[in-house]
Amino acid sequence: MLTAKIAWDDTVLPFQLDRSDIRGRVARLDGTLDKILSQHAYPSGVEAMVAEMALLTAMIGQTIKLRWKLSLQVRGDGPLHMIATDYYGPSEPGAPGRIRAYAGYDAGSFDNTAPPFSQIGAGYFAILIDQGPGMTPYQGITPIAGNGLSDCAEAYFAQSEQLPTRFALSYGRSQERGGVEGWRAGGVMLQHMPKASPLMADGGSGDGGLMAATDLLDDDEGEHWTRANMLLDTVEQLELIGPSVAPTDLLVRLFHEEAPRVYDAQPVQFGCSCSAERVRESLSIYPAQDIAEMTTDAGIVTADCQFCSAHYEFDPATLGADAVQDGDGGHGQTA
Repeated sequence: MLTAKIAWDDTVLPFQLDRSDIRGRVARLDGTLDKILSQHAYPSGVEAMVAEMALLTAMIGQTIKLRWKLSLQVRGDGPLHMIATDYYGPSEPGAPGRIRAYAGYDAGSFDNTAPPFSQIGAGYFAILIDQGPGMTPYQGITPIAGNGLSDCAEAYFAQSEQLPTRFALSYGRSQERGGVEGWRAGGVMLQHMPKASPLMADGGSGDGGLMAATDLLDDDEGEHWTRANMLLDTVEQLELIGPSVAPTDLLVRLFHEEAPRVYDAQPVQFGCSCSAERVRESLSIYPAQDIAEMTTDAGIVTADCQFCSAHYEFDPATLGADAVQDGDGGHGQTA
């Protein structure tokens, strides 16, 4: 079992159900999720929301091309006012995808005893895709809907992409016998294959009039989709997070009558793109007067990465539009 655990931890396994015209992913996050959350000191409720968002990001991000970047964002008017994740596509075939995440919340008003999703409030769920230099980034936005972040993602795909989508997720702190307690997460994503001419409607049957999966399928497709979802409803929480059930065995257990076909698994790991040079570049548009206002009493300009908590210090003379070229003007260290 230990070998299987090592093989499938921190991976996303793409699959297809040939008899149902449905594709999907099985994801397992272990050390990657622990690394993401260890960069911060969030209350347990905020940690749970970040864990769910990171798991969604891993499954959705697996579809993007090499060197692309996918971002998920949730913004609301409640105490938990922001959750942001980034997925960096592999730099080359076989390389891991990289994930980072952070949350913004009001420590004074966030109630750690209340359901965390309810404390996001009204707002929006967004997916952004950056295809690289010279390309226009794509952005899609839908209102926050349902009772969890997975509901928001399902509503997004139905409304913005016209793709029936379903997520089954499990996440939390766990401890194997004789092991160390840590975060684990796992999930299954189902998505109907795109159609050339998706059905359109003036309004949907989903939350707030948004489109739902059943609004997008004809009778035969709807039958296949309903059957796959009924099979997914039988999944148990421990099957989702593992490690005792391999993703391939889980697919056979759930969907053996749908002819599941698996593809190469995509490894994922924590990774942040911040650097002293990137901070310097972001400040290069500011005139000397603005840089002076950013300078502390100690005579330095500081910056902190919200994703990985790296701390950077700079000589103000080396920053901004009037910067003096000095390769030693800034350094970063993990706080």
